[in-house]
Amino acid sequence: MAFFVRTGQAVLHCQTMNETKPDLLRVHYSPPPTVARFMASRALYRGLMGPVGSGKSSACSIELMAKAKAQAPDATGLRRTRFAVVRNTYRELKDTTLKTWLSWFPEDDFGPFARTEMTHHLHLPLDDGTSIEAEFLFRALDKPQDLKKLLSLELTGAWVNEARELPLSLIEALGDRVERFPSAREGGCSWAGVIMDTNPPDADHWWHRLAEEQKPEGWDFFRQPGGLQEIDGAFHPNPQAENLPHLPKDFYLRRMAGKNPRHVRVYYCGKYGFVQDGMPVYPEFDEARHVAQAPLDAVDGLPLFVGLDFGLTPAAALAQRLPDGRWLFLDELVSQNMGMVRFAALLNDLLHERYAQLTPVIWGDPAGMARAQTDERTPYDILRAKGLHARPTTTNDPLLRREAMAAALSRNIDGAPGLMLSPRCRTLIRGMAGAWRYRRLLVSGEDRYTDAPEKNRFSHVCEAAQYLLVGAGEGLRLLTPQGPARMRQAKAVNERGGRGEREGFFSGGE
Repeated sequence: MAFFVRTGQAVLHCQTMNETKPDLLRVHYSPPPTVARFMASRALYRGLMGPVGSGKSSACSIELMAKAKAQAPDATGLRRTRFAVVRNTYRELKDTTLKTWLSWFPEDDFGPFARTEMTHHLHLPLDDGTSIEAEFLFRALDKPQDLKKLLSLELTGAWVNEARELPLSLIEALGDRVERFPSAREGGCSWAGVIMDTNPPDADHWWHRLAEEQKPEGWDFFRQPGGLQEIDGAFHPNPQAENLPHLPKDFYLRRMAGKNPRHVRVYYCGKYGFVQDGMPVYPEFDEARHVAQAPLDAVDGLPLFVGLDFGLTPAAALAQRLPDGRWLFLDELVSQNMGMVRFAALLNDLLHERYAQLTPVIWGDPAGMARAQTDERTPYDILRAKGLHARPTTTNDPLLRREAMAAALSRNIDGAPGLMLSPRCRTLIRGMAGAWRYRRLLVSGEDRYTDAPEKNRFSHVCEAAQYLLVGAGEGLRLLTPQGPARMRQAKAVNERGGRGEREGFFSGGE
């Protein structure tokens, strides 16, 4: 068996396991340019990102077999290796990853796949007198016990299929399990590492952070060209696309029909991005219309409204209302598993560093008036101790909160949107774009969704923005009749005190 990655050809020669076909088995694989560079890398962690149909899974399958063959033989002539093949769920592991593997290394030729153990044991005699003795362990991580078992294995290497679905902590933990089989006293590993493939994730995903921003030593990321390219808002075939000879004619063009542009950009153009699943809380949100091209600057002389959501993941949204009634969301502060004392300190720092010239008007979730069992202080007590004088809104009605935001999004003021978000509000933008959603129910025959939005890492800052608007008067505005003959105020009221639901009340329509 031999692999010639540098020449763009990979050829596998070994004796077949099928006794009725005694000839040598030949597996020919020609890696596309990006895949060839991926295979040639010596980094401990290697990632391959590309559009649907670019041959990522095939490349990783061939790469594992190449490393099994490249393992130095022990004293008995065996090239012993053990690899983990990982996917986020068993269903996807069985329906996609395993099918790709067996299409390259079918059971008739390479030996039976043990479905009970989800393991492919290979014993392949080579023409040099040695033999490959390899285990490929296929593991899903949708059960806690599966993760525990995986992280106790002694491995040569690992392949993480569709890595965007798994946390970085797991990838790093896998890196600690490789280069352990065979052991040093048995000759050690000729190669060890973690290879990964994925469709493009979000721009705030760990993959993007490592591949495009931090670029740490020991990590190598490779990005395949998209199957389509976007030119002046239209999608066209990309002449640089890879794996086209192995795809049906017009593979990408035929599949883009009827798809949301965001879906086309991610899955067919190979661009980082978010693809909506479920029903968004704010279908009124249009990223092209409601997100500014550049960070928004605060306007001197106007108060800075701050909305807060509490709990174990406190979040803050910061905004100003212009004299004509338009809302500018300038910033956000999001957290994870953080206590209120620490969060209050971070919020105080943010206000002093970026908005020291402005007077903050802070509104929060009324549920924050409940006292903690540990020290009997409420979140509002903790904020006041940090010099932040926050007040609860008078209502926590989820329908009113949603409609207050929807009304601002739908508003048109002198040709401009009634609400604009700064690019600094990355989590808020993602949430508004559909990451905060009503989860789809598994009901056949029709699309049905949960009654309440899903709680996730995007929901907290979105709810903070809702409390901001309700506290600043948008809730009262919805509940007050506005006759068509009544004109809109020429100037918005931005009071610095008093009842929040009276602040900024507008009469008349847009």
